[in-house]
Amino acid sequence: MHLSKDLFGADFEWGVSTAAFQVEGSHDADGKGLSVWDVFTTKKGKILNGDHAQTACDFYNLYERDIDLIKELNIPNFRFSISWTRILPEGTGKINQAGIDYYNRVINYCIKQGVEPWLTVYHWDLPHVLEVKGGWTNREAINWFSEFITICAQNFGDRVKHWMVMNEPVVFTGAGYFFGIHAPGRSGMKNFVPAIHHVTMSIAEGGRILRKLLPSTAQIGTTFSCSQIEPYTDKPRDIAAAVRADALINRLYIEPLLGMGYPIKDLPALKDLKKYFYPGDEDNLRFDFDFIGIQNYTREIVKYSFFTPYINASMVKAEKRGVDLTAMRWEVYPPSIYHMIKKYDAYPNVKKIIVTENGSAFPDEVTDGEVNDPKRLKYLKDYIAQVLKAKNEGCKVNGYFVWTLTDNFEWAEGYHPRFGLIHVDHATQQRTVKTSGRWYAEFLK
Repeated sequence: MHLSKDLFGADFEWGVSTAAFQVEGSHDADGKGLSVWDVFTTKKGKILNGDHAQTACDFYNLYERDIDLIKELNIPNFRFSISWTRILPEGTGKINQAGIDYYNRVINYCIKQGVEPWLTVYHWDLPHVLEVKGGWTNREAINWFSEFITICAQNFGDRVKHWMVMNEPVVFTGAGYFFGIHAPGRSGMKNFVPAIHHVTMSIAEGGRILRKLLPSTAQIGTTFSCSQIEPYTDKPRDIAAAVRADALINRLYIEPLLGMGYPIKDLPALKDLKKYFYPGDEDNLRFDFDFIGIQNYTREIVKYSFFTPYINASMVKAEKRGVDLTAMRWEVYPPSIYHMIKKYDAYPNVKKIIVTENGSAFPDEVTDGEVNDPKRLKYLKDYIAQVLKAKNEGCKVNGYFVWTLTDNFEWAEGYHPRFGLIHVDHATQQRTVKTSGRWYAEFLK
């Protein structure tokens, strides 16, 4: 099948996504406070090769150059996030005008170049001063976040029409508060369970604040990571393990936000969530989003595991299954995105789905001023074809954003995985558009 943009219809939203901490650098410039990631990256052994994001892609200074590249690549929509500690260095209280000014410059330059800004309010960079007070395990976090999102709406809402409240809650709470492999590095159910509830409450409250402050202009969404989950065999205990994994990975946050409650029946380990409920929480957990963002990269094969606490399920590693792998050791499995669109489309309260992230990391080299990346190119074509298949079957999918614009700081993996449409030499900040980026530009022309 020949892929063409026209097959998706004129109102389909095409874009590219980034996140503040991963690209901006200038970690302490112009009054910015420390985030949990600024602190976490200084801890020995936490980040591959001891990498940090103090400079990253220097988007803080080079934003015009990068937005020019977005325009050159014919990409109409640019999703980026706001650094909480640029706006509120102390987490709450005094506003740092230099931070507001910076994002106003970015937004205004996007608009000047004919690129539509899509804002993610929270992409994992909690102020460190709030982490000291318990971070997301502290119910006060709902108030802290409400203050931050209010300031964003008041300052940027006159120009920004598309809002995402938070990015991938299951990843930042799971990796940051259960496994401890991401910032802030807490672990165990005692941290994970309260964090789940306070984050979900904050997402719903954030949606309500945006709707109240920007009633007529804003399209309000939030984004969820998701992976197609399949049982390793058709044995009942593998099937049951897959159900538990799916409840954790794909259902934990969206179902309470849709008014269905947490999937405790299918994941009894979450029963302690009820301890953190206050009167009225049941109603306040839900919010009627204009769209939901789904972020899919791969699928997971799951089997029963006696030794895995709480979930009694484990992933069968992709490298043991003899399948195509990315640099993240994730399976390349294009139908996963089709299945996830179908899954979320089946929820009656989901009005519209945007694929807010999809992409792949491969080891890219600059040769004679070119970066030839055939594997990424094939990945993008094959996944986009699966999005089209879902759309043609009547799914309410209305957009697709590539992760990511430039090779960036990939959290605990440092600079090793390159996800960009544009190669970055992090020593010189030299940008080189990859073959995949040129293809996307041609596709969008």
